[in-house]
Amino acid sequence: QVQLVESGGGLVQSGGSLRLSCAASGSSLDYFAVGWFRQAPGKEREVVSCISSSDGYTYYANSVKGRFTASKDNAKNTVYLQMNALKPEDTGVYYCAAVLYYGLVLTRERFKYWGQGTQVTVSS
Repeated sequence: QVQLVESGGGLVQSGGSLRLSCAASGSSLDYFAVGWFRQAPGKEREVVSCISSSDGYTYYANSVKGRFTASKDNAKNTVYLQMNALKPEDTGVYYCAAVLYYGLVLTRERFKYWGQGTQVTVSS
């Protein structure tokens, strides 16, 4: 079992930055792909980013490419999502999710473990 806890959300003005953290317990993330998803009110949960297990490959949705950066600290068993140049359309609940897999995983249904989510609100 893997428990994931997100933190770092909040209210920020357009153009600002936030860093989300996803702390894992119960198992090392060394062999897990970790994804970041967001869900805006009335919309489907969508993938924002994914970081693969050991080789560190990353994926970013076109809407966040160049602004968001995912990283992993194996010593802290934590994955981060650095979000810069935030826009009002980035508003939503952000979730991290993990699945035991070597490469990138972009399909929501494939992730087995989910955090509780953290709210990000970007004001214009």
